[in-house]
Amino acid sequence: MGLNHDEAPVLDALARYHDADELGFTPPGHKQARGADPRARAVLGDAVFFGDVLANGGLDDRLTRGRVLERAEELMADAVHADHTFFSTCGSSLSVKAAMLAVTCPGHRLVVGRDAHKSVVAGLILSGVEPVWVEPQWDAVRHIAHPPSAAAYDKAFTEHPDADGALVTSPTPYGSAADLAGIADVCHRRGKPLIVDEAWGAHLPFHDELPSWAMDAGADICVTSIHKMGSGLEQGSVFHLQGDLIDPAELASRADLLGTTSPNVLLYAGIDAWRRQMVQHGRELIGRALELAARTRTAIEAIDGFHVNDAADFCGPDLAAGFDPFPVVMDIRELGTTGYRAADWLRGHHHINAHLFDHRRISAQLTHADDEETTARLLTALHDLADRSTDLSHAPQVVVPSPADLRMNQVRLPRDAYFAQHAEVPVAEACGRIAAEMITPYPPGIPVVLPGERLTEPVLEYLTTGVTAGMFLPDAADQQLNTVRVVAEG
Repeated sequence: MGLNHDEAPVLDALARYHDADELGFTPPGHKQARGADPRARAVLGDAVFFGDVLANGGLDDRLTRGRVLERAEELMADAVHADHTFFSTCGSSLSVKAAMLAVTCPGHRLVVGRDAHKSVVAGLILSGVEPVWVEPQWDAVRHIAHPPSAAAYDKAFTEHPDADGALVTSPTPYGSAADLAGIADVCHRRGKPLIVDEAWGAHLPFHDELPSWAMDAGADICVTSIHKMGSGLEQGSVFHLQGDLIDPAELASRADLLGTTSPNVLLYAGIDAWRRQMVQHGRELIGRALELAARTRTAIEAIDGFHVNDAADFCGPDLAAGFDPFPVVMDIRELGTTGYRAADWLRGHHHINAHLFDHRRISAQLTHADDEETTARLLTALHDLADRSTDLSHAPQVVVPSPADLRMNQVRLPRDAYFAQHAEVPVAEACGRIAAEMITPYPPGIPVVLPGERLTEPVLEYLTTGVTAGMFLPDAADQQLNTVRVVAEG
């Protein structure tokens, strides 16, 4: 008998909690808003505090006999064709680490696309796993990376047959998708599991005009951020499992090892509600959003100085295998400015925040929540940006290396270099030294420098000119990059 997707176990349990007038002598200490600062209540609203209850001994009893979370996870797994689903309130940054540790262990190898998010690198540092890097498919003309090919993963496994599995990021924050079925086949022919970091793909299972979703493509574990392209709250994440290559109890144990013992029920509720919304209305909502995205893309393309990247730009031999149209990626080179300066101008003059920005692009992320009103406001701002572009010209230029020059040699394990004795050296003296820190332009959060890589002049010039142009490096010890943290000599 099929599951009842009219249910939302977490939301239903919250309603019962309030109807029963439960009184908790437990955390959280605000006690249903009674102890909260009135100024916080005025800004946040009481609903936030009313929904913030203890998971066990509040939302459910102390032995979880109501199976509230378990039933919500079963419904999510059913909705997306997975065997098992796990909710996380620590974002996909935690979920992907749990997935990695369920596939491999310290001292072993994992095949990883070099376009991975910094959370993957953090997982390598914490675990002591040795990465076997797979190069993205570089578009050297547009200076953008697309997911690695199945052939590249096949080559990596041929050269490192002892690797425990593989990890690929798809779709990228720019909307390009990998050949997941091909990569899964490469892994499974060797009996190895595939992890897909699909943080930007929560919507993919719910409309057949979007790129293939990881579970349907044969992946073993998939990590998805419900807050990015879905209706969940920030930090709401799920990871899905199928097949028999990974023990579900092992994956649950790894998540328990890393996760919080005080999960926020509001995040569970957001995930639960999103699943019900998508099962019941997802095709209609996403279909309408796809039509809106198509119209918006056409309108932006008509603005002087703007080019909207589409499937014809991103897909093809040696490029991406699929394309998600919801990240509206705009190349603004012809405006004579950078994405950094354009993003600052849009926020300062129109209170519009760009999704991504780099040396030549800005991106506006559309979802099923957008409508004619939000996109009209975006278009008005972009027309104004084009009209005022001369005010933004003469922006500092970023010296972007070739794909070959962007890659550095990994001479020490990320973990070893990160925890080694380190020194702060002037950036002018850092060439040839071994990095002891991650250096990551954010967004989108893909490290340019990893601990254990030997620093080169082209990469250092890219980062220093980037900072001058407006690049943000949140994880560098010196965000202005006057100095770089390196492994101490001797």
